[in-house]
Amino acid sequence: MKFGVVVFPGSNCDRDMHDALSNNLGQEVIMLWHKDKDLSMFRADDCIILPGGFSYGDYLRCGAIARFSPMMQSVIEFANEGGKVFGVCNGFQILCESHLLPGALLRNIQQQFVCKNVFITNEPGKIYKIPVAHGEGRYYADEKTLDELQENDQIIFYYCDENGNITEEANPNGAIRNIAGICNVSRNVFGMMPHPERACSPVLGNTDGQEILKNLFMAEQLVY
Repeated sequence: MKFGVVVFPGSNCDRDMHDALSNNLGQEVIMLWHKDKDLSMFRADDCIILPGGFSYGDYLRCGAIARFSPMMQSVIEFANEGGKVFGVCNGFQILCESHLLPGALLRNIQQQFVCKNVFITNEPGKIYKIPVAHGEGRYYADEKTLDELQENDQIIFYYCDENGNITEEANPNGAIRNIAGICNVSRNVFGMMPHPERACSPVLGNTDGQEILKNLFMAEQLVY
């Protein structure tokens, strides 16, 4: 399996992702420039990653310009053909702007940038400590979409406290229903606001992110 990490003007977590995948998890990683279009070296069981940062300076809206980059046109085709695509933070915003994932990421409810460790969960008793760093990470969708996400098990991560309780106090940005990450119906496109690549090294005292990234390797579809 290979990983491609797209680099946009303003990306600032692309090297973090490369380091986590290559050095901490021993995976093959290819850096992809936003003006290029060629994804012929990737197969459907490979994964394209949209990293965190401030693509194109976050002008208009976060991810709004990146959605129209040459590489993203190829990424959209790749996803529609069943290829795995994973977006983190700004990458999640780009996936929503590209309509590969439903909903939108709005300005944090407290109108401030938040940068800290938070807890997220995807099943009872399973809790990860993962950093967040965003100013517009408040997930929003209409009630019909939210109900469909829950009915289809597309809500992959919820913000929770250290004991796994999904509470308003544990929500760092006001995300509706404490949503921290979602996937598409086909379960090959996945986006999350927390940064698992920043929790992969023992040097940092936290390797919870390794398990999240490893789950990308285990099946033909995302397995959360």
